[in-house]
Amino acid sequence: MRQPTWQKSSYCGEGDSCIHISATPTAIHLTESADPTGAVLTTTPAAFATLLTALKQQPVPEDSETNTPVRLRSADTVVTTDRRKWNAFVLGVQAGEFDHFTHKAK
Repeated sequence: MRQPTWQKSSYCGEGDSCIHISATPTAIHLTESADPTGAVLTTTPAAFATLLTALKQQPVPEDSETNTPVRLRSADTVVTTDRRKWNAFVLGVQAGEFDHFTHKAK
């Protein structure tokens, strides 16, 4: 079985410890490499496109040194990251770094 190729935001200054996105033909996967549970949230390309659209409409996050947890939830999965890594992900979204994951959703 082929291993997924994961992508992180170029704004992530944490090395590999960031929010990572990968795709299969029918799903988008999101994880936080430092999440001790190793959780992977799975969604549809259309739902991921909706998330990207919403994040692009938000103000650009300010740099934050806080480790406040950010939890991304689906019905049965929780991926935990911190505010700094979430902001790096949002900046990548706003720069269009993850748009190619949703090309089939349009």
